[in-house]
Amino acid sequence: MNNTQITALAAACLFGLAACGNDAPPASDPPVAPATTTAPDTASTDAPPTAATPADAGTATPAASAPAPADNGKPAAVVNDCSTTIEGNDAMQFDVGSITVPSSCSEFTITLEHTGQMPVAAMGHNVVISKAADREAVAQAGMSAGVDGDYVDPNDERVIAHTELIGGGESTSVTFPVSDIQGDGPYEFFCSFPGHWAVMRGSIQVG
Repeated sequence: MNNTQITALAAACLFGLAACGNDAPPASDPPVAPATTTAPDTASTDAPPTAATPADAGTATPAASAPAPADNGKPAAVVNDCSTTIEGNDAMQFDVGSITVPSSCSEFTITLEHTGQMPVAAMGHNVVISKAADREAVAQAGMSAGVDGDYVDPNDERVIAHTELIGGGESTSVTFPVSDIQGDGPYEFFCSFPGHWAVMRGSIQVG
């Protein structure tokens, strides 16, 4: 083999090697992204209603409280033979919160005992009966009567009955027709001494 043939063979080999080196592996297909799962539509009308949480229940508006009763939580007066005895003290309190007059009585007597020690001018008490709606107005009108007038306006037709004003250690009473508290009530008994009428009060009714 001459030099020319050897040179041609070497060139052919080199060309073949170059061609083999350029045979890159075929490109792989790009990865396929997994299919996205669609979340269920939580706003669908087919979804069951959501139960209220405890927090929701706590935001409910509470019912309006009922007004305090006239008896202020105190016990009822003991009634015997169409009469009763109640007490007032130096702490500006009656010992009872309600009086129920038997319907069989034509007249009823209330006796007030002042169990305190303070004088009438400083801590006097009486018992005044009127409609509950008139209590404040009756007490205001009676202020001009003063201690000597029992803090009751003598011309006030809203006053159904009243005792005199007494001080510590004294007692007094008043008798009135039961029919006077059988109309369009409710009715209350109270002390008309200035400032006392707002707290010294209770209900009176026929039962």
